[in-house]
Amino acid sequence: MVFLLLGGIALLAGLDGALLLLGLAAPVDSARLSAVHGPLMVFGFVGTVVVLERAVAVRRGWAYLSPGLLGAGGLALISPLPVIVGQVALVAGCAMLLAIYAEIWRRQGSVSTAVQVLGAVAGLMATVLWLRGIGIPQLAPLLILYLVLTIAGERLELSRISPTVNRRAERWMLGISLTLSFGSVIALVWPVAGYPLLGAGMLALVAWLFRHDIATRMVRSVGLPRYMACCLLAGYGWLVVVGGIWLLRGPVYSGPAYDAMMHAVFLGFVMSMIMAHAPTILPAVLRRPLPYRPIMYLPAALLHASLLARVLLGDAYGWPVLVQWGGVFNIVAVLLFVAVAVISVLRGATVLPARPALRGTAVPTPTPLRGSLL
Repeated sequence: MVFLLLGGIALLAGLDGALLLLGLAAPVDSARLSAVHGPLMVFGFVGTVVVLERAVAVRRGWAYLSPGLLGAGGLALISPLPVIVGQVALVAGCAMLLAIYAEIWRRQGSVSTAVQVLGAVAGLMATVLWLRGIGIPQLAPLLILYLVLTIAGERLELSRISPTVNRRAERWMLGISLTLSFGSVIALVWPVAGYPLLGAGMLALVAWLFRHDIATRMVRSVGLPRYMACCLLAGYGWLVVVGGIWLLRGPVYSGPAYDAMMHAVFLGFVMSMIMAHAPTILPAVLRRPLPYRPIMYLPAALLHASLLARVLLGDAYGWPVLVQWGGVFNIVAVLLFVAVAVISVLRGATVLPARPALRGTAVPTPTPLRGSLL
């Protein structure tokens, strides 16, 4: 609960910074919140929650240092302390994440773990380079791969029950992940060559997910599996936007294309993944049920609808008012989902009649596989 509280504080501070970046009034008017908005959301909020689940799965006391350092780093970024204090804490938290993956690899090495390790390396590189003074826009590919590869590795693990996932499919996933990792390094020193490589790699990853992820089958099921599948597939669609921008526009460090790229991945993809898997992540961490309820579709639909207005209309056609209103409803969607999740936990589990997901296919038990995050 303490770690989740740290992540929750980072989320609220990050949303406050988002309002300021949109040029709107915010509860706390602080230039610092807008300056650290990106790292605060990526590491302080999402990173803390992601790594906390990994620490729970490892079941080693030292593993909690990683989410603790990330959460403390997020707290330091919004405090009066020098920014470097938060930066150092984020570096240490990402380094400890690699130690967690070393323990996971020792127990059961797999391609899915290797893909997640590449994501963790990208996160560590981003924090180190930010500490060294490189700007967040230049580090955007590393920030994106930190979470995208972590989630892709987990999806590979969960999709191994799919008949289409074999050793060849696993090799393709590893090759795509290595291409993206290589492209992120090239983009730092030779952006003109690195960004098209990143774009091609991202589109290849989307093609893999739509081809092999079990979400393409579970979308025809009922209840929680269908809800999760809808969120997953919608999130994968936003990665197409990111890959297209990288492939066609090349390096973007500001302006509408940058806004579209960052929020397509961190809201459209990452937040959609969180919404999809909260009913399985939080029970694994808190040991309390978060039952699925149909109202969970409401914040998810609001998130994607407002993001469509913001990115495909506001950013694409240069309508700042739509960017602002889309951003406001992005924030409303996130807060609404938090409220729905909290109320659902407090109300407790619901008892529903068992129904088949697909003809001849059982509904999967909503419990994380091998302690997995997503």
